[in-house]
Amino acid sequence: MPELPDLTVVAEAFHAAITGRSITSASAPGPLAVRGTPAELSELVGQQVAGIRRRGKFLLLELERDRIVVNPMLTGRFQLALPTTRPPTRTAVVLGFGPRPLGPPDAARWTRRAPWLPGHDTPLEVRYRDPSQMGKVYLVPAGVDRPVPGMGGHEQGPDADDPELTLDLWRGRIRKHPGELKNLLRNQAFVAGIGNAYSDEILHAAGLLPFRKRSTLAADEVDDLYRATRETLARAIEILRARVPPTFEQQVRDFLAVHLKGGQACPRCGTRISEVKAGGFVTSFCRGCQR
Repeated sequence: MPELPDLTVVAEAFHAAITGRSITSASAPGPLAVRGTPAELSELVGQQVAGIRRRGKFLLLELERDRIVVNPMLTGRFQLALPTTRPPTRTAVVLGFGPRPLGPPDAARWTRRAPWLPGHDTPLEVRYRDPSQMGKVYLVPAGVDRPVPGMGGHEQGPDADDPELTLDLWRGRIRKHPGELKNLLRNQAFVAGIGNAYSDEILHAAGLLPFRKRSTLAADEVDDLYRATRETLARAIEILRARVPPTFEQQVRDFLAVHLKGGQACPRCGTRISEVKAGGFVTSFCRGCQR
């Protein structure tokens, strides 16, 4: 499942590559993924991209008039490619983009002069592929009240890496959410962007067991969880910036400390990593150094 670090890198890279270009073509080889009409899809053509950003686990394409919101769910992936290359199987949506005079002035620093960044005069395509067809591409024309499930004001808390999510705000928000720690981190109403993999990584970094109740945390453990969240996500983003481009459709997770590494030695204490499968998700943790 693409999570905050994965989508941050995609958003930053696509913003650098596509913003300022106009859409030249829009097709849906997998129409079940699209929430919108064929007419609304065709009306995207000619609109210029104003910006691309991430919010929680959603990718947002802001156009000069309309908006596209993508929720990739479990298996949705994005590809930046030349129109002459063959699309991958199970491609659901393809957007073509024309040339532009200049790139966006607010492009992330790491994308500037990147070797994978196409020239301004090079036509491009963004392909959205989803083998399970669980993810959705929402077309949101200006003036149309089309809700995007999961993006409502009460459904999303602040992004887990939002600079405005201070330690004091974290302390106040966490008091309102009971239950086990892993479920807490995955609760998008608490903080947005964390899923199954990075909840395991954050809890390992904080030295906390995933099945502990939030109500059992001491004040210093609440603070440790905040710091582990910020540091784990920031480190992952830096690694992915270096390793993902230009294959944005590939999910890089081999650098993670515990997630999906059951039976291997914990990198911190050497204890064999445990794994529990419940509800279709794998939880990986260390019984030796997580308390």
